[in-house]
Amino acid sequence: MIDYSKIILTGATGWLGSRLALALTRGIKELGAIGSGGKQIKCLVKSGDNFDDLVDLGADIIVGDITNLDDCRALLKDEEGCLLIHTAGIIHPKLFTSDFSRINVYGTKNLLNAAATFKASRFLVISSNSPIGCNPSPEHLFTERSPFNPYMKYGKSKQVMETFLQGAINSKGYPEISIIRPPWFYGPGQPPRQTDFFRMIRDGKFPLMGDGLNKRSMGFIDNLVLGILLAAYSKKAAGEIYWIADERPYTMLEIVETVKNVMRNEFKIEVKENNLHVPSFISDFARIADMLTQSAGLYNQKIHVLSEMNQTISCDISKAKSELGFQPICSIDEGMRRSIDWCLKNNQEF
Repeated sequence: MIDYSKIILTGATGWLGSRLALALTRGIKELGAIGSGGKQIKCLVKSGDNFDDLVDLGADIIVGDITNLDDCRALLKDEEGCLLIHTAGIIHPKLFTSDFSRINVYGTKNLLNAAATFKASRFLVISSNSPIGCNPSPEHLFTERSPFNPYMKYGKSKQVMETFLQGAINSKGYPEISIIRPPWFYGPGQPPRQTDFFRMIRDGKFPLMGDGLNKRSMGFIDNLVLGILLAAYSKKAAGEIYWIADERPYTMLEIVETVKNVMRNEFKIEVKENNLHVPSFISDFARIADMLTQSAGLYNQKIHVLSEMNQTISCDISKAKSELGFQPICSIDEGMRRSIDWCLKNNQEF
């Protein structure tokens, strides 16, 4: 296991970043030795973000923004030999698609340049499934060798990001670089949009496109944290890309039925029996609307999400399993139980 001088996080007030911060400091028992905690962390947080939980974890705090090179330099100054885990980014901008490039591309470039200047040891970057796009069929699985086929402008921003990172891998003067591609994730700490997903399923209003047999890879939050930590501490992971997700993809119908069964059987929540099946072409129309909206430089989250609801987005985690020893610790049934339990205990009732 690599011994870093310090571990630095971006996006530590976010869903994934906050869970990583917990694993690195207090530890998450289920993750085993690699997630046993005891690490000193330093976090870059945006002005206005609530970072009380990070202070409670003993984190050093730098207030700043990845889009500001001086802030990135302040974060990395005097941290030679550190591990920099970059989870910050934007998926759903409030209005303008220009935020994708500003944050996902130029923000990451700022961090890379600062990491090189101050001689960070490893730069581990969280990417996405979006630069690879959608599978050609429900049975197809993406691997790390699958070509870029970015889905909309978010996917394009992640493609550009991955491309310049891969260029840096083969250049002198940069830290070691590892790239993690997580799919749709779920679990404790989820944002309100994920709770809306549960609420729609409970009320029988979540739209299943066609027969609902298109597939999605998902990642329970602690499965993702485990994969990230394994990559961070592995010498083999230098210069590599890994898909990190649950053991297998699920059909959309299975995802919906699993959530309903957990609500009904574990929490005695009244659930509508029938599912809302919608013609698949509705997603096709939404995709056209999404393309037109984004071509005008604008973004609408509801249209974008609907546009990919009839698509398969599935990955193969074999490389992470064979090279990192990654083994997901939680299946969808238990993961959804923990997700719903967290919602009910944290004022996200439905």
